[in-house]
Amino acid sequence: MKTSQSDRLFEEARRCIPGGVNSPVRAFRSVGRTPLFITRAEGVHLWDADRNRFLDYVGSWGPMILGHAHPRVIEAVRKAALSGTSFGAPTELEVRMAELICTMVPGVDVVRMVNSGTEATMSAVRLARAFTQRDRIIKFEGCYHGHGDAFLIKAGSGAMTLSVPDSPGVPPAVAAVTSTAEFNTLPSVEALVSSSPGEIAAIIVEPVVGNMGCVPPLPGFLEGLREICTREGIVLIFDEVMTGFRLAGGGAQELYGVTPDLTTLGKVIGGGLPVGAYGGRREIMEMVAPSGPVYQAGTLSGNPLAMTAGFETLTLLNEDASLYERLEAKGQQLAAGYEQNIRDRDLPLTLNRVGSMLTLFFTEERVVNYRTASACDTQRFAAYFRSMLEQGIYFPPSQFEAAFLSDAHTESDIAQTVEANRRALRKVFG
Repeated sequence: MKTSQSDRLFEEARRCIPGGVNSPVRAFRSVGRTPLFITRAEGVHLWDADRNRFLDYVGSWGPMILGHAHPRVIEAVRKAALSGTSFGAPTELEVRMAELICTMVPGVDVVRMVNSGTEATMSAVRLARAFTQRDRIIKFEGCYHGHGDAFLIKAGSGAMTLSVPDSPGVPPAVAAVTSTAEFNTLPSVEALVSSSPGEIAAIIVEPVVGNMGCVPPLPGFLEGLREICTREGIVLIFDEVMTGFRLAGGGAQELYGVTPDLTTLGKVIGGGLPVGAYGGRREIMEMVAPSGPVYQAGTLSGNPLAMTAGFETLTLLNEDASLYERLEAKGQQLAAGYEQNIRDRDLPLTLNRVGSMLTLFFTEERVVNYRTASACDTQRFAAYFRSMLEQGIYFPPSQFEAAFLSDAHTESDIAQTVEANRRALRKVFG
C-alpha cells in the first residue's frame, strides 16, 4: 500500500497544526504509523490521497449511519447552500428539526441546538447545576464527554489512547467538584452520593460507552442510576452523542427503556456536518436563556446546512421501518464471524457489540469498565490494525474506540471483513 502522498501531507501538517491533526486519535500514533489523508468517500468506501480504497468502519466516528454521501442528503445540502450558508437568525428548518427530535427521543420535551457534542455536554452540566443549585457532578471512568474541563478527569477515548488520563490546564477547583465512579458498578455511585449528601447536581453517563471501546451497561445499571437520581433529586444526563439515533430511533434510552432528565446529542443529527444538541424535561430546559437565566449562545447554532443534513438523515431513518433490524442483522453477522475466528484458534480476545457498534478487545477478560478495558494488549491491537489496513479495511486507529456499521454495508462487505480478520489474527498471533 503506497502512502507517499499522505506521508507528505502529514509532514506539511505538522508544521502548522499541533501534532499534524485537528483531533488527537487521528494521528495514528498509538498504532505505530502515520495517518491517512482522505480525499473522498461514498457508500462504505474511503479513498486516500494515494488513491488507496478502504472499506470503512469508522463512519466519521458514527454519523454516517446511512453510508457516506447519501444521494438525498447531498442533494438536500446542495439546494440549501444555494440559499445561503448561515444567517444568524431563526429559520423554519430549526423548528422542524426540533419537532422531529422531540418526537423521536423519549426524554426530550424541548431541545436547544449547538455546534458540537462538547458544547452540548458542557451546557447540560451547567443547566443541571443551575436547576439543582448544587455544584458537584459524577462521571464515570473511561466515559468521554468532550474536552470540557469538568470531563477531562479519567476520561476515555483519546486520553486512554495517548496514555494521558488527565489534561494540564484543568483547574484544581474544577477537578474538586467532579467525582468519578466505576461504570457498571452501582455501589461506587452510591458511595459517592452518600459521601456528599445533597451536593450532587448531575450524574452524566454514556448509556452505552463508545469511548473506551464499546461497553454496554450490565442489566440493572441504568435503571439503578435512574432510581438514585430520582431519590436524591439529581439530574440524570445521558450522553447520547454517539448512541443517539444510532442504536434505535430514540437512542439507547429507547433501547433500554430508561429515561434521563437531560440528553446530549450529536453526530447522526448532523448527517456528517458539525452539530450538537441538548434537551430534556421542559421544566429544566425552560431555564435556558432567553426563557430563563442560564446563558448559552452560539453564532452558528442551528446552521441551515447542518440542519438540512440532519433533518434529511433523521427523515430517512423515520421512513425506513426495518433499518434498525437490518443494522442489527449486520452486526450479528460481523460479530458471529469474528467470534468464530476467535474460537477456531482459542485466542485471548473479547468482542463487545450493541447493534451496529462493536469493539474487538485484545484481552480475554470480559470488558465491562475502565479497568478491564485498560488491560488490553495495545501492541497486539496496533499490529492487528495495521494488518487490516493493509487488506483495505479501515477501523478506528485506537483500541479504545467503537467501530460502526452503516446501512450501506452489504453481506459481501462483512464476509470480506471477517476473512481479513482471520488473516490479521493469524499474522498477529502467529
